Amino acid sequence: MLGVKRSVARRWVAGQYRRSIMQWKPRALILDLFGDYLRYAGSEVRLADITELLAVFDIEPATVRVNLSRLRKEGWFTTRRVGRETVYSLTPHLLEILNEGRERIFHRRSEEWGGRWTMAIYQVPEADRAVREQLRKQLAWHGFGQLSPSTWLSPHDLMAEVREIGAEYPSAKVDALWCGTGNMQEDRDLAARCWDLEQLGEDYHEFIRAYATSDNEVLNADKEGRTALIERMHLIGDFRRFLFRDPYLPRELQPGGWPSDDAYRLFGAVHRQLGPAATGFVSGVVGEPVGPGLEVTTELARTHA
Repeated sequence: MLGVKRSVARRWVAGQYRRSIMQWKPRALILDLFGDYLRYAGSEVRLADITELLAVFDIEPATVRVNLSRLRKEGWFTTRRVGRETVYSLTPHLLEILNEGRERIFHRRSEEWGGRWTMAIYQVPEADRAVREQLRKQLAWHGFGQLSPSTWLSPHDLMAEVREIGAEYPSAKVDALWCGTGNMQEDRDLAARCWDLEQLGEDYHEFIRAYATSDNEVLNADKEGRTALIERMHLIGDFRRFLFRDPYLPRELQPGGWPSDDAYRLFGAVHRQLGPAATGFVSGVVGEPVGPGLEVTTELARTHA
C-alpha cells in the first residue's frame, strides 16, 4: 500500500500534464502550493487561506473542500480545529515525498561516465500485475530506462535504490547488477534504446522557446505577486514533466547539442526571479512569513554549464 501511495505522489511530482495548455487541476495545485510555499510556513494552512489562494486559479471553494477531504482520507494531511477554523497540516509521509521531489528538481545528477551501468532485472508472478506496474513506475522515477520488458538500465550508481525497491515488493524478485560494454558507441546506442532521446530533446527545445522571453530579471521583479505566482506555477509544472523522462546522461553519452542543461538553467533563472513576488503574495494571504525554498543556485547552474 505504501508503494502505491508513493507512486501516486510521484506521478504528481513528475507533472504528467501541461498546465500552460490545460485547465488547472485542484489536487495538483494544492500539492504544488504546499511544495513550493506552505511547507516553508509551518507546513500547515487554514482552510480559508488555501481557499483564497486557489481562487487565484479560479478554483471554487466547494471544489477546494472536496479535494482537501480526499487528500486527508488518503493520508496526505491531518486536520485540527482552531476556534471555528479548520487547519490542514502535512503528514510526515507527504513531507518526505515533497523533499524527494524537490531534490529531483533542484539537485540534478552531474557525473562523469565511468563505463558502468546499473542494471535492474525483475521477475514478478503473473498474478501480480499491479506489482509489476509499480516496479516500472518506481524504476522510471529513479531515472532508469527500459531495455527490455523486465530489464532496466541507469548510467548512475543506483544499486541502493534498486535494493530498496526490491525490499518494498517481496513478491517480486529484483536483482541489481553492474554491467558495461567497454565501447563508447555501444553505450550511446544503449542510451538511445532505453530512452526516446529524440523526442525528449525536441520537448526541451520547446520548453526553451516557450520560456526564453520570461528570463528577465527587471521585468519579473516588477510583477504583481498574483501574476508571479500564476507564472511560477506554470513554469514548475511544465519543467517537472521531464523528471520521469530525463536520465541525466553523463556528457559522454549525450547526443550532440543536447539541450537539457540550457533548459535547466533557464528554468532556474525564471523560477528564482519570480520567487520574491510570488512568495510575498502567499505570505500576505496566510499571514505568516514563507521561508525561502530551494532554487537552482548560480553555483549549481555553473556545474552544468
